[in-house]
Amino acid sequence: MKSAAAFLQAFLKQEQTAGLLLMGAAVLAMIAANSPLAPAYGLLLDTPVAVQVGALAIHKPLLLWVNDGLMAVFFLLVGLELKREFVEGELADRRAIILPLLGAIGGMVVPAGLYAFFNWHDPVALQGWAIPAATDIAFALGILALFGSRVPLALKVFLTSLAIFDDLGAILIIAFFYTSQISLTALAVATLMVAVLFCLNRFGVMSRSLYFVAGAVMWIGLLKSGVHATLAGVVLAFFIPINNPADPEHSPLRDLEEDLHAAVAYVILPVFAFCNGGIAFAGLGLDALLHPIPVGIAAGLFVGKQLGIVAFCGLGILLGLAKLPEGSNRGSFYGVSVLAGVGFTMSLFIGSLAFEQAALDAIVDERLGIVVGSLASGLLGYLILALSLPKAAEKA
Repeated sequence: MKSAAAFLQAFLKQEQTAGLLLMGAAVLAMIAANSPLAPAYGLLLDTPVAVQVGALAIHKPLLLWVNDGLMAVFFLLVGLELKREFVEGELADRRAIILPLLGAIGGMVVPAGLYAFFNWHDPVALQGWAIPAATDIAFALGILALFGSRVPLALKVFLTSLAIFDDLGAILIIAFFYTSQISLTALAVATLMVAVLFCLNRFGVMSRSLYFVAGAVMWIGLLKSGVHATLAGVVLAFFIPINNPADPEHSPLRDLEEDLHAAVAYVILPVFAFCNGGIAFAGLGLDALLHPIPVGIAAGLFVGKQLGIVAFCGLGILLGLAKLPEGSNRGSFYGVSVLAGVGFTMSLFIGSLAFEQAALDAIVDERLGIVVGSLASGLLGYLILALSLPKAAEKA
């Protein structure tokens, strides 16, 4: 089995490529939405896709199959990473979790509060309060990886751990705040599948296919219940065994995590970015750019994220609860805190949940704020790190 250090290094290397691919998919989406291809792009996203077995039918446009279906696989991977980190990874040591936990809390509370400040007068707009609370780990680690060996490993671990806590916070937000009317019958089916997964794990079943079958039924139950279906991926992940007593060299959880990384990094996230990143700029005026929703999102990502992370972590360090990551300085730590304001993928996803029934696109496109805030955070974070990290020769 790979060591934790080797696994982390492989993960970070893949995130660099994934970040570039994600950016390319977003650019292609914007080109498609602002060219003669725009009608075809819209038709593609609205293409009806139906699956029916007897009385059970799922009818959705292609865009929602991507957001509800493919993203469930993404959340499965997130759940696997969460479980591994808490059981045997960097977050298994309670002392190591304090700094990224404080940063994640500050990096969610302050951006959400800043967004609410700009949109307090509008109850509909307030539905988007969680949009700037998310960090896009693929983009942030991709930018950080551009500096290679100049970045201390502890600083990379801090950003990864912060993003993991951030993802956990996003999962809880989706579960508690972005659900529609609940169908108790469908929810009972999903709950029954959770019991099945518990029994499979309890009795040491190692066959991943059985877990997948129960997980698929749970996904359908959640989809029909009103609770967002992507949460099925997280719940399923928590029941995948991490150790195999009959074959200690192979971990069902680690093996599945490695298998999913390529599919998520190179297919699912780019497809999601392409389907959700097509912002049409035609007809956009200054009123759309300065609308409180995109302004609140951009301010939350660019100002709120760095302010919340630095303030909460600084307080923890001042009280002696934590210390700066080994090998880092105040400048590099601040640069990484700014990078956490890149919230592209998760912010787009939460935005789609927050405003899917509000028809706000006719007034304003919340994705403008996500793009501006993420781009500003990425550029400033890169510049700060370029100035604060030791040169390659100094590092050697």
